Amino acid sequence: MRLKKTIAVVLMAAGWHVGCTAAMDLRVAYEAALQNDATILAERAAVQSEHERLPQALAQRLPSLSLSAGKNRNHLERHSPSLSGQREVSRYYYDSNSATLQFRQALYRPAVQAQIKQAREQVQDAESVLDASENELLERVAQNYFDLLLAQVQVQLSRDQEAAYAAQVKAAQKGFEAGAGMRTDVDEAQAKLDWAHAQVLQAQQSLNLASRRLALLMGVSSTQLMPLADLDAQRFIPRAPVPGDVEEWIALAYEKSPQIQALRARLRAAQLEVDKARAEHKPTLDMVAVVSRSDSDSVNSVNTVYKQKYIGVQLSVPIYAGGYVNSIVRQALAEVEQAQQTLNAAQRDLGHQVYEQFSAMTEGVLRIAALEQAVLSAQQALSSSKKSLQAGMRTTVDVLNAEQQLTLAQRDLAQARYAYVLAHISLQLLAGQERMASVDMVNQWLRAGD
Repeated sequence: MRLKKTIAVVLMAAGWHVGCTAAMDLRVAYEAALQNDATILAERAAVQSEHERLPQALAQRLPSLSLSAGKNRNHLERHSPSLSGQREVSRYYYDSNSATLQFRQALYRPAVQAQIKQAREQVQDAESVLDASENELLERVAQNYFDLLLAQVQVQLSRDQEAAYAAQVKAAQKGFEAGAGMRTDVDEAQAKLDWAHAQVLQAQQSLNLASRRLALLMGVSSTQLMPLADLDAQRFIPRAPVPGDVEEWIALAYEKSPQIQALRARLRAAQLEVDKARAEHKPTLDMVAVVSRSDSDSVNSVNTVYKQKYIGVQLSVPIYAGGYVNSIVRQALAEVEQAQQTLNAAQRDLGHQVYEQFSAMTEGVLRIAALEQAVLSAQQALSSSKKSLQAGMRTTVDVLNAEQQLTLAQRDLAQARYAYVLAHISLQLLAGQERMASVDMVNQWLRAGD
């Protein structure tokens, strides 16, 4: 219940609520998903957990103070020979008490120093993993957002095509009844209409699934999902990436990618684990101060009180541990090699991903321009086919084919535009750019709403 209220607050803060007509943009969808996604919530908890490693490590460098006390009731039996040679039994009953207050300050502990540095790297690792997870969530939200927009386009195009085919069926029937057409024209138009109806049903099913996927990410039901803001053809002007050299993008990704930053922190933590393991061979030095009091602590000191105070240093020198230290050093070195190779593989994969998204944007500019021209040409071809049909120079089939070609061109253009936007988002995130700045850039390309 609390989560749903939080999501509602996010949605209302963005300027829309149940019943409003304003279109929902990508930022609103993403912020709602951030409040709902289980992976993100788990990563946030992991970051909080990792943050506690640092105070735990620092605590080992700070002084410690301990108090121990005890009170006992003692019963002692002593068996000894008497002067006459007879065995005598002596019984003693007495109380004994003790209390010790100890202060300890670490002076030299190399393992603790390594652990403190390692804790900082582990915190950096967790924060970078959370950053990468939030990037991945944005990509999922954007993918589902534009999948839903594409599904809406396909539904609308399918319905328009169905209506156009229905009009052609009526026209062909009238022509056939008037003796100006052929039965073949009617049958072919009817076949196209039936196919278009099936396309409408398929597009509607895809729309329902896309709507449900986005709603689940946002934590609302599909019936509560607001209308989406679509790309504004006037404001959406696709351009090639800047800078225009893919190697510059790859270098930027190597430097700022949260995934790579997490793996580098993991590598440094593994290297510090080696230092911790090797520190097991080194001595430790502590300052110790003790205040103690004991009362009748032994049978020889009944009714005697001892008070002791001392301060000094305590040196501990490891000599032999059965090969344990050498083993954990070898284990730590193997983990360093594993972390290094994981980082190398991730960098190679990252470079390939950057190249793919860079190419998708670069080629997307050309593809969008080509498809915009294809739509204009298809519209002209359809208009010409209709005029030629009226003049008796084209058949109904020619008009139906022109209608289908226009629908395909419009669908392909919508796909190309959405693919370009997704490639833009992915490239920015791979290069470690600010996440919400990328979202706001996309929102500038969307219609503001009704």
